[in-house]
Amino acid sequence: MLENLPECENLPEQAPEKAMEEPSSGATRREMFHLGNVLALPALLGGSQAMAATGPLRPGPEIYQSIGVEPVINCRGTFTIIGASVELPEVRAAMDAAARYFVQLDELADAVGRRLAELTGAEWGMVSSGCAAGLKHVAAACVAGGNPEKLLRIPDLTGLDKTEVVVPRSSRSAYDHAIRNIGVKMIMVDTPEELERALSQRTAMIYLSAGGSTASGPLSLENVAKMAKSRDIPILVDAAAEVLTIPNVHIARGATVVAYSGGKAICGPQCAGLLLGRKDILMSAWQASSPHHGPGRDNKVGREETLGMVAAVEAWVKRDHKAEWIKWLSYLDTISKRVSQVDGVSTAVREPSGLSNRSPALTISWDPAKLHITGEEVAEEVARNKPRIALGAGGLGRGRGGSPPDSSTTSIDITAWMMQPGDDKVVADRLFGVLSQKRKAKPAMSAPAANISGRWDINVEFFSSKSQHTLMLEQDGNRIQGSHKGDFSVRDVFGTIDGDQIKLRSTMSIPGDSITFIFAGSLSGDTISGPVYMGEYLNAKFTAKRHTYPASRGSILIPGGPPLAN
Repeated sequence: MLENLPECENLPEQAPEKAMEEPSSGATRREMFHLGNVLALPALLGGSQAMAATGPLRPGPEIYQSIGVEPVINCRGTFTIIGASVELPEVRAAMDAAARYFVQLDELADAVGRRLAELTGAEWGMVSSGCAAGLKHVAAACVAGGNPEKLLRIPDLTGLDKTEVVVPRSSRSAYDHAIRNIGVKMIMVDTPEELERALSQRTAMIYLSAGGSTASGPLSLENVAKMAKSRDIPILVDAAAEVLTIPNVHIARGATVVAYSGGKAICGPQCAGLLLGRKDILMSAWQASSPHHGPGRDNKVGREETLGMVAAVEAWVKRDHKAEWIKWLSYLDTISKRVSQVDGVSTAVREPSGLSNRSPALTISWDPAKLHITGEEVAEEVARNKPRIALGAGGLGRGRGGSPPDSSTTSIDITAWMMQPGDDKVVADRLFGVLSQKRKAKPAMSAPAANISGRWDINVEFFSSKSQHTLMLEQDGNRIQGSHKGDFSVRDVFGTIDGDQIKLRSTMSIPGDSITFIFAGSLSGDTISGPVYMGEYLNAKFTAKRHTYPASRGSILIPGGPPLAN
């Protein structure tokens, strides 16, 4: 079983350890996605003010600074929004060599499929333009079955026999947009009985996210495979953020195809994905991808990324994963020793055993009442100002067993596996400086400038459109609660009013997706205006006006019987 994760650099050769079963712990991709929205990247997801461009692009150590962008030190992990990983030297060498020559891409895909099968033990392999594109191509393959007449009808599935994808609720995430893009109907189930009833002649495939309930429980991969096998229904497992296991644990448990991100744990090309599994489906998936015309033509993977991905897999089976793990622990040790010099700061190292996002991590905790700063504020400070660092932030300590949050503890998290040599010393000094800084206790909020209870009509200005939203607010001192009606749903909203400064937060949630709206407005009379922060969806502007009701209201007559005219 693989006990370690890769660092994105050369290390001494060692035969790969084999994996036949998946460890039970470790954060899944879906869990990390939600953690990332709530706890991580407080500044980076909303964008940062770029420096003024200073001149033409200058390749070298300051290539990003040359066009006005300040890089970040990655203590967060393989989040695509900050670049995920650093390609291995072997990968860059393969891509550079591949770029110098022309090749027929179908011939290349056939050779790559065979080579990936040799390396991984899977029946066949395919390189896609990222894991999400791989999900899309496999879904198209299961819908069209390699029939180009059916393929070219996607996403209009009228008249096609395979039009549904069955998925457990626990496997839904924003990533299954790639599957929905094919035009299929997503059939969501919660129990084995519901799964049994959902499977039919219309079922194109079953989609599972690796880890969580897919690893164990009533809807585990093994249990799902028992139902799917007798009906010849393919199972696609999304293992994007996992380490690569050889032999593949998911295929051994019944998966038909497994999809990985090439630019996460494997440290291949950032814009490549790896598909392993049954040859007939992967051949249909290749047919549904670029350079072939159809619904996958927009997901182009070049000859450079294709061979870069093969190089990454070849490197994976040679690398010394144990040495990499030890090096990551040494990074955390450097940081821990430095910040522990601050009175009141404690540290703890976690060494997860699961396959997803499997990296040692350091939690740095303290009492916010003593240092007068929270974990979220530390993360914001180091994300905004040089040297910029992306790290996780826990805010106030999270309660256990349904208990309320522990206000006496706050924390930040350092994830080691994407850190580069020398980052540990920079991070250690930076965090020591922030945590050791003397601060005064935060003043209490100012008295509210007004009572904003009631209905507010909002005009939200997006990049290229406007929407009309509504707030219904109740105010209790500085605290605000109520409802936020967006374009398609109504959700709870909470916030504060500090003098004339108003902060409100609401979250729109549907299966597979969520959007958090943070309104930061200034109150002036009966108008509130300011920016709206929407995380990965960037920012907008809003103007809210207190709703005015008609002056003439009249009387209301209660009828004594049914109407005599209509």
